[in-house]
Amino acid sequence: MEKSRGRRRLRRVLITVAVVLGVLGAAAGGGFAWLWTRADVSTVGKVDFNRRLAVPPLAPSTVTADGTRVFDLRMQSGETEFRPGRATPTWGFNGSYLGPTLRAKRGERVKVRVRNALDEASSVHWHGMHLPAAMDGGPHQMVAAGGSWSPSWTVDQPAATLWYHPHPHGATERHVQRGLAGMFLLDDNRSRDLALPKTYGVDDLPVIVQDVRFDGDRLDHGHSFLANTGFLGDRTLVNGTLGPYAEVRDERVRLRLLNASTARVYTFGFDDDRSFDLIATDGGLLERPASLDRIQLSPGERAEIVVTMRPGERTVLRSYPWRRGDFWEKRFNGGDDSFDVLQLRAAKTLRPSPAVPAALGEPGLELPDGEDAAHGRYFELRRSGINGKPMAMDRVDETVVRGTTETWTVRNGGDMTHNFHIHDVQFRVLEVNGRPPEPELRGRKDTVAVPMGTTVKLALRFDGPADPDTPYMYHCHLLSHEDTGMMGQFVVVDQGQRAGTPGAHGDHGGTR
Repeated sequence: MEKSRGRRRLRRVLITVAVVLGVLGAAAGGGFAWLWTRADVSTVGKVDFNRRLAVPPLAPSTVTADGTRVFDLRMQSGETEFRPGRATPTWGFNGSYLGPTLRAKRGERVKVRVRNALDEASSVHWHGMHLPAAMDGGPHQMVAAGGSWSPSWTVDQPAATLWYHPHPHGATERHVQRGLAGMFLLDDNRSRDLALPKTYGVDDLPVIVQDVRFDGDRLDHGHSFLANTGFLGDRTLVNGTLGPYAEVRDERVRLRLLNASTARVYTFGFDDDRSFDLIATDGGLLERPASLDRIQLSPGERAEIVVTMRPGERTVLRSYPWRRGDFWEKRFNGGDDSFDVLQLRAAKTLRPSPAVPAALGEPGLELPDGEDAAHGRYFELRRSGINGKPMAMDRVDETVVRGTTETWTVRNGGDMTHNFHIHDVQFRVLEVNGRPPEPELRGRKDTVAVPMGTTVKLALRFDGPADPDTPYMYHCHLLSHEDTGMMGQFVVVDQGQRAGTPGAHGDHGGTR
């Protein structure tokens, strides 16, 4: 009798547990289904395009007696009216949001007088620029609140669309999101003589693309639930403009695309699937144009495209869902998202434009082909660090010899997409998973996307100058990954030199 009652109690307990687990399972399943159906973002067909595209002004400069071109940049806080009547606290260079476009020619000596009027330290990194390590603007060249810094160098690389942004260790994502970014355009004789659109702000447009999300009148900096890629916004800005349109008065327009978002990958194309001519990548012109209808840019990458317009028509630059990635990446890390980014409005009468030249950059693009590589290195990308090591400011991870060519093999063995940016140099992508790269990866590059399970092989040359005590960075340019330690350091030395020990931070509190 007692045993029978005990069995009945046990059965009731087991049934109760099963019911509870079933309810919890159903709730969890329902909750996941709810998250799944609401995780993707689309602004396609929802953007009014009622604000004229802002074009960052060209930064004024002076030329000293010795021929140095001098620019002034001031990091400052302010308010920006992204939406009518609603002021949002932001940061910018020489204004409330973003910064002016700096422009210089190959062979010029340039100097940038940087002042920090913010209430915290930051830095200014010249992304894509070949220059001495002490002028690079990485985390070792911090500018203290109220301080200043005046790097100078000689421009020694082909014409290109570069950019500048902060690089404080542990805070880069937040500083870039607040608005500290701008373009740095380089010119040379070859690009000057090519029949390409080149009137800045008219038929040659900077297109700085960022994703944002608002929390009331403030910018939201939070990371979405289940997203481990970093910050993902629900709408896009171009040059700080929401819902932008650009009026086109020429048959062909050149768009200098910059992915200045901190984590989002864009697959750019047009709403009518028209083709365009890719003429340049991160570090300059391709040898010859490539006709495409899509181009993917991960954070930090650039591309210059030429679009042909017909009188009176309108077309929309759109970001399409990814072509690669697993279900988790696509749904929770932005791969399923799509955005209407920028509307181009052609005038009823267009000025005729010459055809895009069949030959663009110098043969070989001033890049090594890897045949004479003196050394090969391997880099494994994971959230925990590169080659298993999180970033340490006082540790030199790699030492390279000035004047040598190397091959770097970069492998993403992790569970999500990363990318890889190297300071100071432009590299050639030799292989992607053992195969020749696609046309959009055949130019001068300083940043390359590395989807999970992918291996890329790069050829790069280190021309110095040597500085055993001041490192350059290599890192994932998904900025929250960089901030949490997915970064390493290398120094360039002369033959026979050894690497020194870099300091932790070199805050500049006064003029330098």
